[in-house]
Amino acid sequence: MRKLSDDLLVESYFKAKELNLSKDFIRLIETELHRRSLAHKIKVSS
Repeated sequence: MRKLSDDLLVESYFKAKELNLSKDFIRLIETELHRRSLAHKIKVSS
């Protein structure tokens, strides 16, 4: 996850939600978003 750019991480989050992927996988992405202080970018659609 750390190799993904911020934009790609956010995009991956929305795609994972759209495809209804595993909740555990989505949680991993959310954890990384929080670690990078990017959680505000997903709050609108969460």
